[in-house]
Amino acid sequence: MLFVCIVKSDMVKKTRERFIEVARQLFARKGVENTTMNDIASASEKGRRTIYTYFKSKRDIFNAVINSESDDLMMQLRSIVYSSLSPTEKISEYISCRLKTMREIVSRNGSLRAGFFRDVRKVDRARALISRKEAVLLAEIIQEGNETGEFRVEKPRETAVIITNAIHGLDVPYIRDSLATYGIDKSRISRVISNLILNGIKK
Repeated sequence: MLFVCIVKSDMVKKTRERFIEVARQLFARKGVENTTMNDIASASEKGRRTIYTYFKSKRDIFNAVINSESDDLMMQLRSIVYSSLSPTEKISEYISCRLKTMREIVSRNGSLRAGFFRDVRKVDRARALISRKEAVLLAEIIQEGNETGEFRVEKPRETAVIITNAIHGLDVPYIRDSLATYGIDKSRISRVISNLILNGIKK
């Protein structure tokens, strides 16, 4: 009986993941507005009724796509936080990884790319799903830096929230490479923001 339950649970998970991946591809190619639940069900080779047992609406499945992408981002950021790097090195790697990965996510998701450059509220909703998690990870690095004597930050959590939002503010310029007109390329953006943050928190 237990084996049957495990197999059934695994099938449910795979079906849900299939819907999310198909939706991601359709959203990227056609845009969220032009993709219907019927399109997703048909491309997944499942019935319309089946998709509604997993997702209540198109917004629901869109949020699932964002969550799936954010899980990949968080996994990469966690690997930096729990690495053997020093807190100073972690901050620099974290910022570089965060900007590059967000650019990759937006670039491969057409609907997100359009949203980043057209609908600020849609961008904020998408980022709100992961911003709190990001701030928690940054707070861990800052606290570690306090403990090793590298940093001197009185309120790690508040500082992490501010840094997270500062990095978010660079997403669009970084993705568009719009600061190149000032002679600042993508790699330089990461270095400059890292230096600014580290100069502010290092002991």
